[in-house]
Amino acid sequence: MKIKPLMRFLFLALLTFTFSLNAQEIEFAKEQKPVSLDASFFYGSILEHNPDINHLITGHPTGFILSYNRKTYGFNEWERRYNYPDWGFSMAYQDMHNEYLGENISFYGHFNFYFLNRNAYFRIGQGVAIAGSPYDPETNYINNAYGTKLLSSTYIALQYNKQNLYKGFGLNTGFTIIHYSNANLRAPNNSTNTFAFNVGVNYNLDYENFPDYIPEGERTKFTEPIHYNLVLRGGANESDIVGQGQFPFFVVSAFADKRINHKSTLVAGTDVFFAYFFKELIKLQAASFPELGVRGDEDWKRVGLFIGHELRFNKIAFVSHLGYYIYYPYEFENRLYNRLGLKRYFTEDIFAAVTVKAHGAKAEGVEFSLGYRF
Repeated sequence: MKIKPLMRFLFLALLTFTFSLNAQEIEFAKEQKPVSLDASFFYGSILEHNPDINHLITGHPTGFILSYNRKTYGFNEWERRYNYPDWGFSMAYQDMHNEYLGENISFYGHFNFYFLNRNAYFRIGQGVAIAGSPYDPETNYINNAYGTKLLSSTYIALQYNKQNLYKGFGLNTGFTIIHYSNANLRAPNNSTNTFAFNVGVNYNLDYENFPDYIPEGERTKFTEPIHYNLVLRGGANESDIVGQGQFPFFVVSAFADKRINHKSTLVAGTDVFFAYFFKELIKLQAASFPELGVRGDEDWKRVGLFIGHELRFNKIAFVSHLGYYIYYPYEFENRLYNRLGLKRYFTEDIFAAVTVKAHGAKAEGVEFSLGYRF
């Protein structure tokens, strides 16, 4: 055999082998997307968090929750930091066993966070619900819990979860709390909280080919310098007086943030509130309720200082703020306020958020926000 054909053959063989290795590496590096499904039946009680809903607690709610879970195994670094959580979507049906509350259907996005060697998890879900029998001034005035047909809903669950007991099938049982409220979008809005016991089954679609968990390895220190943020928030709400009407509100927020590690960011700043329903409420109370001591010329704007925290999951963050009004010319609820919700970073500079601003457990409004970080 001549040298040149031999060299050509070896070169082609080496090139083919290199492409084969590259293809294997690409295939190895491709993220797998294992999925599990679960279904649970629940039975519970409506908690009397407010005496105004006592007349609506007449039976024990029942229903079911169906869930789709995308399971993680550490392909992305943030998954390893949180012990390989699931994320997914849920649908819940609940019969309140009260003729005035009716039946609710709700839809959520959720996370499952595992502990006890992955035999248990804590789930938190946020979404919307459709009330089957909301308040109506003529046909259903007894229902003072749900002032609108479309509600905001949150549910949390603590579950013992045994997976892959037999060919991908497993069992789960635990406790669930389901909250329905319209966050003062329209009065009345006394809301309900259902505490329930549930039992169900789960099925892992990829039980035969589930990827190995990628270990976290050594944690590296991570911080960022202080950044400044400007946020515009807005929405609509109504006072607690039924029929007063809905009005827009706006909030201008300026704050500094300091990311101290991969998970946590500390924040501190100020809010300026422009809630137009206050203007109408001040007029009404001054004219109709002189015993309240409202003159009618009180300023309807407020200014607050707040501190807070962001818990980061890749580009998603859970937001929690605690604030205090330093400018409070008109007394409403109390001077402390809180804000909870979700934030999405589209880039390092631009983000959006959906949060609920409240005074303790009493919501004032849902805020839709757009912000810039610099």
